[in-house]
Amino acid sequence: MPSKSKQEWRDSTLEKVLSRSPERQERFEVSSGTEVEPLYTPEDIEGLDYVEAIGYPGEYPFARGIQPTMYRGRLWTMRQYAGFADAEESNRRYRYLLEQGQTGLSVAFDLPTQIGYDSDHPIALGEVGKVGVAIDTLRDMEILFQEIPLDKVSTSMTINATAPILLAMYIAVAKKQGVDLAKLDGTIQNDILKEYIARGTYIFPPHPSMRLITDIFKYCGEHVTRWNTISISGYHIREAGSTAAQELAFTLTNGIAYVQAAIDAGLDVDGFAGRLSFFFASHNNLFEEVAKFRAARRLWARIMRERFGAKEARSWMLRFHTQTAGSTLTAQQPDNNVIRTTIQALAAILGGTQSLHTNSRDEAYAPPSEEAVTIALRTQQVLAYESGVADTVDPLGGSYLVESLTSTVEEEARGYIEKIDSLGGALAAIEQGFQQREIQESSYRCQKQIEGEKRIVVGVNRFVSPYPRMTGLLRVDPEVARRQRERLAQVKRERDEARVGAALKELEGAAWGTENTMPHFVECVEAYATIGEMCDVLRGVFGEQKEFLIF
Repeated sequence: MPSKSKQEWRDSTLEKVLSRSPERQERFEVSSGTEVEPLYTPEDIEGLDYVEAIGYPGEYPFARGIQPTMYRGRLWTMRQYAGFADAEESNRRYRYLLEQGQTGLSVAFDLPTQIGYDSDHPIALGEVGKVGVAIDTLRDMEILFQEIPLDKVSTSMTINATAPILLAMYIAVAKKQGVDLAKLDGTIQNDILKEYIARGTYIFPPHPSMRLITDIFKYCGEHVTRWNTISISGYHIREAGSTAAQELAFTLTNGIAYVQAAIDAGLDVDGFAGRLSFFFASHNNLFEEVAKFRAARRLWARIMRERFGAKEARSWMLRFHTQTAGSTLTAQQPDNNVIRTTIQALAAILGGTQSLHTNSRDEAYAPPSEEAVTIALRTQQVLAYESGVADTVDPLGGSYLVESLTSTVEEEARGYIEKIDSLGGALAAIEQGFQQREIQESSYRCQKQIEGEKRIVVGVNRFVSPYPRMTGLLRVDPEVARRQRERLAQVKRERDEARVGAALKELEGAAWGTENTMPHFVECVEAYATIGEMCDVLRGVFGEQKEFLIF
């Protein structure tokens, strides 16, 4: 036992130590404003039941990881998010990344695709292929995955409002390749609630949007059984300015809403809960991020077992993908972004992520160049094979600091969950602007701290140097939009218009009724109906969501 208590140590030693460095006597905080103690001891984790609260890897409540062996058994999936210009360009980048050792694909779609407009629509002008790949019809999807066998690769698609359409296209490509749908492995983001909170690429009002999500749950449960039907995302919430605890709470309350919607639609919780997945950001405070991931697993396990009565252990497990934080990347001194990304990736790995995307150094300027994305992938590979962090399960487990922070983040998140419950749940709270206001206030507080140098950003408000001249940036050729519109026109000329019209009519009838829409999306896609045509049908049935007004 230590010869002194923590308080005695503080009183007798800390003042002397800190007096040598007056500038280090400032208050240190995690993102929520909770003060970080200068020293953590066994006293900080007194009262924690290690078997119940912390436990062993692979055992409820999974704070230490969802698998007993974690990375000793299998490394995380290295899944670099990519997509730009048209299908040909993105296909080349995917094949390049796979050749470099990437172990999973992650598809970025352009804004028109995300909000249900074809590339020839006036709203799409100037946006085709800019922040992701342009997909109008099944023809584009066929080109996107050319020479990529879908039964051999895991694919994640970051798509929400048009998720059922893109999933239908992926299924159609797999069928053309002769792939058994039961062997398709991947994830579709399909998380519309966070769009209302933080991102904005919604199309339809919340209730029909939730219906489309549960239709996907039902369809995949019967036909695409290995597919992760939703990736409940905290990433965009954090990117909008939330704290770590808010990111965790708002993500899990969205998850609660999806689970309840599926149960209300008649699904058995243990029949779909094992295919839910999550998506979190990883920021610069290494230990807070590790604690957040551990707290997330512990909270979700208890929510699923105690609130929803799930019986199977797989239903209690929170599986998640992580992306390093785009909002932390700076145009100033962009080489520093490599270091930031490394720290953030390390936090995700120490926190037990199942897959990981590492951002590239040039993303404050443009979509990542081939050179930059290679460095980002090599960052993961060095961590995996050279650092030793994958050699043991939950290497920070038992750390006084990490265990204390895990409980602190969990407690803060639970407080938000209880508040949102009192407002009527995630959707009701969104309609009241609760989450949006909380994020705005946190973002404002963070910006004021940066401007006041209470929060140091190297190269921005301290250790500043002249802007570098960045070279080798990726630029999307303006000709891409013209080529894309020409291909779309060609598809329309060559397709069977009678079949397209009949398929769209059937989709409309299903949308008006209660029939599952997914088989009709697959039929429309296989007839080469466009994203815009399908979304226009649904706009006619569901209407369009207007922006929530927050007062």
